[in-house]
Amino acid sequence: MDFYSGVVYSDLGFGLEFFTPIFAVARISGWVGHILEYKELDNRLLRPDAKYIGELDVPYVPLEAR
Repeated sequence: MDFYSGVVYSDLGFGLEFFTPIFAVARISGWVGHILEYKELDNRLLRPDAKYIGELDVPYVPLEAR
């Protein structure tokens, strides 16, 4: 996705030396949000819980038979 952002930056007249800073500024709020979450959890990685709610032990049906 960011590869194509470079084309837009160029069309807007930004020099190549500004591409990386623009990339970082656009994402810094997300990075800071992650850091604040880690600090609340004693620097433990935040992993969302995932629970599979689908059927178990379902036999495989070949694509041609579906």
